[in-house]
Amino acid sequence: MYYQYFADTNPLQTIENKDFIPKIPLGGRGYPATQKPDTTIVETMPNEAPHNQDEVFMQRALKLASETIGLASPNPQVGCVLTTHPPDGSTPKIIGEGAHLYDHRDHAEIVALKQAAARGFSTKGATAYVTLEPCSHHGRTAPCANALIAAGIARCVIATQDPNPLVSGQGIQKLRAANIEVTLGVLEQQARDVNDAFAHFIQHRTPFVTLKAALSVDGKLAPPPASRYPNQPFWLTGPAARQQVQLLRHASDAVLTGIGTVLADDPQLTDRSGMLDPDRSGMLDPDRSGMQNPARSATEGPAPSGISGPHALPRRRPLLRVILDTQLRIPLTSQLVSSAASASGPYSDLLILCGSLASPAKAAALGALGVEVDQVPDHAGRLSLPAVLAALAERDILSLLLECGSHLNGSFLRQNLADKAVLLYAETELGDHAIPFAQGFPSPYLFERFLHRITRTTYGPDACITGYLHDPWPPSKHPATAQQIG
Repeated sequence: MYYQYFADTNPLQTIENKDFIPKIPLGGRGYPATQKPDTTIVETMPNEAPHNQDEVFMQRALKLASETIGLASPNPQVGCVLTTHPPDGSTPKIIGEGAHLYDHRDHAEIVALKQAAARGFSTKGATAYVTLEPCSHHGRTAPCANALIAAGIARCVIATQDPNPLVSGQGIQKLRAANIEVTLGVLEQQARDVNDAFAHFIQHRTPFVTLKAALSVDGKLAPPPASRYPNQPFWLTGPAARQQVQLLRHASDAVLTGIGTVLADDPQLTDRSGMLDPDRSGMLDPDRSGMQNPARSATEGPAPSGISGPHALPRRRPLLRVILDTQLRIPLTSQLVSSAASASGPYSDLLILCGSLASPAKAAALGALGVEVDQVPDHAGRLSLPAVLAALAERDILSLLLECGSHLNGSFLRQNLADKAVLLYAETELGDHAIPFAQGFPSPYLFERFLHRITRTTYGPDACITGYLHDPWPPSKHPATAQQIG
């Protein structure tokens, strides 16, 4: 399902009457409007137990892929596991495995093949479990489908097809032509979830946009300005929910907010995602995986803000902090500017997008402090949000996390530019005069009706609702059950 909007003129229009929801579906941003909408709320169950041997090994491959968060973009996160049947017919054994790290070039299949070779195992007759269809074209590397064929594998189990419309299915065709048995669709949805941003970007050439909002139990974003201390954040949710937000930042290429939030909260917007998970697979351990450790070396100097250090998981490029500031009102003494000034490396991790009337002198002052300033089209004092997304796409930003105030939340939703929502609810009540979740929307609870594939969870005392507004993936080309080809 590509959309979940119902509106008479624009998706997610201003709804004055909470008891009335128009029933005319519209497309937007290139999404088809002809599909029958599914309003059923689906509760997803993460970490389901595997049902068969293929799922066991595919889960391992998915774990490898998921551990490359922040290390694969702008490529997809892919994991691969190679298995072989012992001569005695006992349970298959893993002979090689790996995942793709962008800076190391090799795709997951190549990493796994090299590891098997380094361990002295033959791959002739082996089975390859791959979370994404092996590539069939020359890019930075040679086609992985060709490498698997040359390695003599007998079977390839693939979670999902490549979402790239130019090459989708071609890797499978190559494998079939070489008489390799192909099983498609094993743990497909889990594999797709890992690469939502890549799937969206490769089809639409704009970032996959996730709207995150921390809300009171009565659906408000923050107390009235008169009741707040200036330049200080107001925490609604507890530590567990805030840590989850850091993980969302870590999984994103960029985070975006508006100048109103900057002036009210003086945020940092850095990636403070915490220490490495002790339960990780060990893929990043060179002694166990055969891959180089992606940690920065001592000769590279200090990392730019938001990349690494004691408070962040590793990432190959800094979290790009994007501020929409039409008139360049951001203070030079703000935490955002101060942290950009202390960053090292060829690129700034702070991008301020302004309008045509912004002060050139202020832009120059920000540039001298390590801030990148760029101009995008504006109208009536407001920046064009499609132009903002286009500017980020030019920088290979596949995933964008919105941490905005009420006005920008409403603007992104009314213009049909958000793809996913993460709503965190605290037990606190803020009252009728507090700032609404999104300008023009009476309640986030009403907004939830437009979401599909909803997941509900809790972080300490706080509730979290996650759901999709657009499905970033093309429709599956096979039945829900895994399909054997060959």
